[in-house]
Amino acid sequence: MGESVAEATVTKWLKEIGDSISLDDPIVEIATDKVDTDVSAEVSGILLEKRFEENAVVAVGDVLAVIETEGESVEHSSAPSAELIEEKAPDIEDNIKEEESLPPILEEYTEVLLDEIKTVQETVQITTKESSKFYSPLVRNIAQEEGISPEILHTIMGTGKDQRVTKKDILTFIKNRSSSEALINEKPTQTIISKTIAAETAVGTQGISLTGNDQILEMTRMEKLIATHMKSSIQTAAHVQSFIEVDVTNLWNWREEAKNAFQKRENEKLTFTPLFMTAIIKALRDYPQLNSTIQGEKIIIKQAINLGMATALSDGNLIVPVIKNADHFNLVGLAKAVNDLAKRSRNNALKPDEVQDGTYTFTNIGMFGSIMGTPIINQPQVGILAIGAIRKMPAVIETPEGDFIGIRHKVILSHSYDHRIINGAAGGLFVKRVAEYLENWEEPFPY
Repeated sequence: MGESVAEATVTKWLKEIGDSISLDDPIVEIATDKVDTDVSAEVSGILLEKRFEENAVVAVGDVLAVIETEGESVEHSSAPSAELIEEKAPDIEDNIKEEESLPPILEEYTEVLLDEIKTVQETVQITTKESSKFYSPLVRNIAQEEGISPEILHTIMGTGKDQRVTKKDILTFIKNRSSSEALINEKPTQTIISKTIAAETAVGTQGISLTGNDQILEMTRMEKLIATHMKSSIQTAAHVQSFIEVDVTNLWNWREEAKNAFQKRENEKLTFTPLFMTAIIKALRDYPQLNSTIQGEKIIIKQAINLGMATALSDGNLIVPVIKNADHFNLVGLAKAVNDLAKRSRNNALKPDEVQDGTYTFTNIGMFGSIMGTPIINQPQVGILAIGAIRKMPAVIETPEGDFIGIRHKVILSHSYDHRIINGAAGGLFVKRVAEYLENWEEPFPY
């Protein structure tokens, strides 16, 4: 599942109890974030037991099903997790109590000393245990948004593998904490306000008129995830936008000349996506602060450029597969990676690791006819670039002989960035640099 995945949801059982199963047969579908994955059988036999129902949340390492095999039983064992070695101070309490009698003042001093020793021992043990705990990015983000300090986070009991704190654990903690705070801090005025809000909510709900032709649809799992992710991003990042118009006539003409030869040799279509990505990658090298993330009050500038590409699915939803180390690819490699990820996204064949660890995101909204937009940052990144539709536009062309009007291919770049750490100058200069690389396209003709 990848290191950052701590749990998944059982979405559909593909086999029933008593069914015969062959090696590598898909048994159950599970979902992590926005990716659905099949879990295949490791042996042949008969499905004997299902350990979880559909829609159940399962921790990494849990047993999903039991298969009865013929012949010798096969035991799957995983290496035991390394246990923490706790240094325990000598049992001073026993040594002291071995003394039969002590003066009263020493007895009082001894009790105080023993209490202090116990406190230090407990602190050391807790620190030793908690320092090795793993928290997924999702759990850390929720903790940060809810103002849960690392010290408080350490106190939450995890139900995941190796006692990892799962999303369910931290949400339960937040719910219980909110309930407790409400009971402790409740005052008559707060009760009146709460009743007023409840009444207003009821009135607002009653105000929604429904007719016999209206449809009420339940949000899909992916729609719920996207809604939560987008709302969280708006609440987390200080969104600001910069826009710039780019003359891509030279780029357009270059692609027109190259695309047929490219497809004949590589058996791949040469779309504008890898061309735009090439310019973005170069600009990220020039402005590495856009290839970063915020953790608390620290800025982490990522060394690897993992470029996410927003891809539309057949049901209207979006998914963002990631090209890892995109700056290591040449144009041919980028084109093949883009086409492969786009195809497998639409066929629901992505692996969970292929939608994680992005450091910057690019989206081509021009595919749907939009000339510009204000994209929402894909957390925990700090920037996202939207490419509008390429249009033929009348433009003033400056030449040594004078200015004249000509037909040019133009596109608008929309750059959203996190104003907490990216100011207007850096955000504007970055998108301007992308525009310069596109206008002065210098990639060698591939063939």
